[in-house]
Amino acid sequence: MWNGFDGHGEDEGGRHRGRGARPGGWQNGDLPPADDVGSWFEGRLPDGWFREVEVLADREEITVVGTLADETTGDAATQGRISRFREETRETRMTIADEAQARYGRKVSWGVRLGETSVLFTNVSVPVMTRLRQPERRVLDTLVDAGVARSRSEALSWAVKLVGEHTESWLADLRTAMQEVDKLRSQGPGL
Repeated sequence: MWNGFDGHGEDEGGRHRGRGARPGGWQNGDLPPADDVGSWFEGRLPDGWFREVEVLADREEITVVGTLADETTGDAATQGRISRFREETRETRMTIADEAQARYGRKVSWGVRLGETSVLFTNVSVPVMTRLRQPERRVLDTLVDAGVARSRSEALSWAVKLVGEHTESWLADLRTAMQEVDKLRSQGPGL
């Protein structure tokens, strides 16, 4: 019985599969690359919207957070300025998001920064399946029983955020190393 693989770790399309194959798996095998997403948004965003822009992409979502150019004083003025920006730019942001989704195959979420305030207008929440053994489930249940989280799902999200906060430099180094591995893999050996 043919299982879709040629015995050399490739499927019919020549894509490598199996243990250790990157990036991702079946769920994003046909996902367009997003390596130029920051440059694309820099070129596509209207002039004057932001002083600087941070663009992050993963397998499901592109998050665009821009720093508004003008400063305000006071919390109410900041909230008002953010609200005005959101309403005035809604139609254009939706058009840009549709273009980006067609190009990159990911949803686009928007946010802004003004002074010390950051606000995400939209955000994608993606279910992630995992198998946990009893010791890990007990950690989640303890967080739920203590009222730190309302559910195992929320407890797991809380734990992931905590790990991310305390290991950000290590995770950044790991991401850089993975990019180098991907670059070398794409070059392949000259046979």
